[in-house]
Amino acid sequence: MTWSATARGAHQPDNTAFTQQRLPAWHPLLSASITLPLFFCAGLAFLGLGLGLYYSSNAIQELEYDYTGDADEGSCATCATEDQGRAPPPRCSCSWYFTLSELFPGPVYLYYELTGFYQNNRRYGVSRDDAQLSGLPSALHHPANECAPYQYSAGLPVAPCGAVANSLFNDTFTLWHRRQPDAPYVEVPLDRSAIAWWTDYHIKFRNPPLVNGSLALAFKGTAPPPNWPVPVYELSSDPNNTGFVNQDFVVWMRTAALPTFRKLYARIRQGNYSAGLPSGAYRVDIAYNYPVRAFGGHKLLVFSNISWMGGKNPFLGIAYLVVGSLCIVMGFVMLAVYIRYQDQDDDDNDDE
Repeated sequence: MTWSATARGAHQPDNTAFTQQRLPAWHPLLSASITLPLFFCAGLAFLGLGLGLYYSSNAIQELEYDYTGDADEGSCATCATEDQGRAPPPRCSCSWYFTLSELFPGPVYLYYELTGFYQNNRRYGVSRDDAQLSGLPSALHHPANECAPYQYSAGLPVAPCGAVANSLFNDTFTLWHRRQPDAPYVEVPLDRSAIAWWTDYHIKFRNPPLVNGSLALAFKGTAPPPNWPVPVYELSSDPNNTGFVNQDFVVWMRTAALPTFRKLYARIRQGNYSAGLPSGAYRVDIAYNYPVRAFGGHKLLVFSNISWMGGKNPFLGIAYLVVGSLCIVMGFVMLAVYIRYQDQDDDDNDDE
């Protein structure tokens, strides 16, 4: 009996206020005088914030163009032929002409948009090797199994491996401006630097160590993804923007959560266009390379400016307005219930 009592006592918690749950606690009584003002205040706050977000979103200007070519309108319809459904498609070029009657205020952002492209597919999303993308030499020549079937090509390891890298968006755009009808077109400078997330570009993505000062030698013994016309170290002539740290590549590798998504292509903020796009005639020359007809998708070009809340997003303001309205409605419902049953309680007390 003595041994049993000792054994049980050894497992008992300390006799403290914390272990014995004797700490002082506050148990709020959610009466009507407390709950109803909370609902009304929260509803008014959500309504105010929702109105601000909604009108700020509507103030953002956008100009978009579907250049898939399905409608047989414009020069891009020539590129949207049946053999464009294969990957990689034959190279084709087309143009989009538009006119601005007044200033398109800056800063102006140029996006490309894809529809019907499920980057959130689980098998697609994991088809990459983050160790390889971080520049680890061992992973460069021994890609992860998740990259299959884009793990090896002709017996050589693929760099970068995986379905995400293999499907890299490779349409390119140049913008031209003509101020007067008889004036020649002048190229608008597109700032394509720093379009990727800072953490992606400076932390997650790294090139392997140079070999004799050459990035090409660092990638020796590897093969580009099957859909790529050039190896990864030739993505750009700029040595600071090629390989795994190429801005376009880094932007693409951050997969989207929805099947319709936009990715930043360039900013327009240099020279005579720092205040935005002035009035005049414009032409966008498009290198039509990326196939979307095979999965029924569409490709769009989008010019947009921003506000204090970022890009155009009417859903956020509508969501706040709906939640605020529900709070106000529920507050009135609970107020009506409270008044009705309070009167009934008062009558019962008078009878007693």
